[in-house]
Amino acid sequence: MRKILIIGAGKSSSYLIKYLLDKSQSENLHITIGDLNVDNVTKLVGNDAKADIVHLDVFNTESRIAAVKSADIVISMLPARFHIEVAKDCITYKKHMVTASYVSKEMQALHNDAKANNLVFMNEIGVDPGIDHMSAMQVIDQIRDKGGKMILFESFTGGLVAPESDNNLWNYKFTWNPRNVVVAGQGGAAKFLQEDQFKYIPYHRLFRRTEFLEVEKYGRFEAYANRDSLKYQHVYGLDHVKTLYRGTMRRVGFSRAWNIFVQLGMTDDSYTIDDSANMSYRDFVNAFLPYSPTDSVELKFRHALKIDQDDIVWDKFLELDIFNANKMVELDKATPAKILQKILMDSWTLSKEDKDMIVMYHKFGYELNGEKHQIDSTMVTVGEDQTYTAMAKTVGLPVAIATIAILNGKIKTPGVQIPITKEVYNPILEELKTYGVNFSEHEVPYLGYNPLNI
Repeated sequence: MRKILIIGAGKSSSYLIKYLLDKSQSENLHITIGDLNVDNVTKLVGNDAKADIVHLDVFNTESRIAAVKSADIVISMLPARFHIEVAKDCITYKKHMVTASYVSKEMQALHNDAKANNLVFMNEIGVDPGIDHMSAMQVIDQIRDKGGKMILFESFTGGLVAPESDNNLWNYKFTWNPRNVVVAGQGGAAKFLQEDQFKYIPYHRLFRRTEFLEVEKYGRFEAYANRDSLKYQHVYGLDHVKTLYRGTMRRVGFSRAWNIFVQLGMTDDSYTIDDSANMSYRDFVNAFLPYSPTDSVELKFRHALKIDQDDIVWDKFLELDIFNANKMVELDKATPAKILQKILMDSWTLSKEDKDMIVMYHKFGYELNGEKHQIDSTMVTVGEDQTYTAMAKTVGLPVAIATIAILNGKIKTPGVQIPITKEVYNPILEELKTYGVNFSEHEVPYLGYNPLNI
């Protein structure tokens, strides 16, 4: 019996747990799931004898170590900042480890120890990061294997609401952590490469410089730049590429409206608002507008942002009910970002019937035999319900598949790593196809950003 320990069983764990339970007999697995809230896990597991559910507090060193010691491999689905203590235990007790999170400096520092103990520490094996790495590297390696030279790589991902559940003017609902949406893009200028030139977009301009993308059967999207598009330049072997751009996808029109929150300062998370608990939504909006003894908050809002009353953007803000004098913030000493998040959750929280959607879009530009070519690759996955979401599917399945591959010795290379080698990405992407996570690739004319070759 091979023992798998899953620590943390939040929203992204449904497909992960289901996959491992479905494989438990054929792969001789016993699964232990540790979480602070065992009730949620019980709903996913039911009465399956191949799984144990335990109350586990990751800060309780004794119980955490006991759980790690009894496992053959550990999957940490905790928030990223909590992985490191689990990882140290895995080094001490010689256990493989899998996470979907970005590799932190603390995790990277364990590389030599993991390697010395012949342990696989697989990270960034969710959707973004994860499926984006694997699908990108598969095509990049195919281009290189036939002698092509990469000159452009662009990659975009969006967690969105499915078309059948898209019923508000923003064409958006929270499908993941709302806080990450509210503070997206902060902390420095977005940095990327276009035609061999470094480009920068400061936060206050980020949502007004967008790319447009067309996905077959799903229509038009826009994308704003991620903060650091060059993070994986060397990792992907793209040191000499002319264009390198990574972004986040939304439906067209979202960014223009969101930019108004940015311009007013409502997304700021660096200070608290006095007496915020006793503010109404209307008071909150008014706090960012000039005083006037005569003009209404609505009029001041439209005037300050130069919004005409027949502009669809104005209707978007009315839909959010942000001018309501009876709805209260009820958050003590809250930052503007936290208050905005609460207001948006009134309108953008998924209902029980809603489905989410993951969209990914890659562009690969390359030179071969003196000619320029381009491949566009797209992937769309729609969730089943509020338990088996598209986000849970695209995060949980790669984690689960990689875990079995490590146990079976198919992923052998030790150390702290991300899924960018053929040993890892080929079998995982192939199996993901059987679950409907599939990329559609098309040859298109290469235009780049300098079609006149000036």
